[in-house]
Amino acid sequence: MMKHAWDNYKRYAWGLNELKPISKQGHSSNLFGNIQGATIVDALDTLYIMEMKEEFKEAKDWVEKNLDFNVNAEISVFEVNIRFVGGLLSAYYLSGEEIFRKKAVELGEKLLPAFNTPTGIPGIGRNWPWASGGSSILAEFGTLHLEFVHLSHLSGNPVFAEKVMNIRKVLNRLDKPEGLYPNYLNPSSGQWGQHHVSIGGLGDSFYEYLLKAWLMSDKTDEEGKKMYYDAVQAIETHLIRKSSGGLTYIAEWKGGLLEHKMGHLTCFAGGMFALGADGAPSDKTGHHIELGAEIARTCHESYDRTSMKLGPEAFRFDGGVEAIATRQNEKYYILRPEVIETYMYMWRLTHDPKYRQWAWEALGRLWLFRRIYLPSSGVGCICLQIICLSY
Repeated sequence: MMKHAWDNYKRYAWGLNELKPISKQGHSSNLFGNIQGATIVDALDTLYIMEMKEEFKEAKDWVEKNLDFNVNAEISVFEVNIRFVGGLLSAYYLSGEEIFRKKAVELGEKLLPAFNTPTGIPGIGRNWPWASGGSSILAEFGTLHLEFVHLSHLSGNPVFAEKVMNIRKVLNRLDKPEGLYPNYLNPSSGQWGQHHVSIGGLGDSFYEYLLKAWLMSDKTDEEGKKMYYDAVQAIETHLIRKSSGGLTYIAEWKGGLLEHKMGHLTCFAGGMFALGADGAPSDKTGHHIELGAEIARTCHESYDRTSMKLGPEAFRFDGGVEAIATRQNEKYYILRPEVIETYMYMWRLTHDPKYRQWAWEALGRLWLFRRIYLPSSGVGCICLQIICLSY
């Protein structure tokens, strides 16, 4: 699958950000401004882990000769960070190739002006459709920590780590409604925007990065640890519910009212809860693993209850339905890897064979459509997790 995706990206869209699979044309999203090659950089670690040595070398050569950050355009700091900085850093740590370290630090320096706001929270230059009234988004400014701490480590320049640690300071000064983190924060006033809380889109990776920052620090980042487990406690109290049919789900919170909807993006949380079980209070370790397993089951049901056996963008628990998309604008699947990500973590932590089985069922469905050239970065994400399920 990865070779199929890579070969067709190379054939039809080489050097551009992504492949449009039906028209067989390259495309470059304005999320990255004029920076090109997102699929190449994003796939480096997958190519390396899969031992696709020839493809990795051609990707490295492209990075060395063509990856250029001297552009004058608005970009999404979040997207550029996780795709380009994260892709370059992981490629450097896997391969030791100096070009990846050099390019990552160069790009990190280009991103620093985004923090020049009254609060130090990166601001919104463009009014992206998902932004709200000039507010910055929790999942975006909260998903910089891992990469920026490593940029300081690899460059010797403390400024990168200082920028992301300041974000925590801002958050810790704020009152959290019911202990929850709203999705919107004004980077000028330092106050929350509308009180919408989601563990899926707009919120998701903020929580993931708190946990992984603690793990990455060899469990010395006590601030990150406390913020994560306090957040999980609030999520469990106010957002996690069980349907009449026994399915555990994570609802969204809007000004104190629950919307009984769970997005595909939210399904990453099953793996996160299980990954964090080891650091939970001793009487909660088994509970966190079980919570991960229950979320994995719910997300599997969201796949299994569709005719195509692929999960929808969002599914509901109201009006007599459970784990089913009821709205037309939620009945689509765009190669999101979150469900299989949770299967991967659950397999690694429990070795229950059903998680492998569930993952292969989903991959089998995707492969049925192999005559359509699937976007390579999405297939890469999923293929990487399937590799991890193999061990």
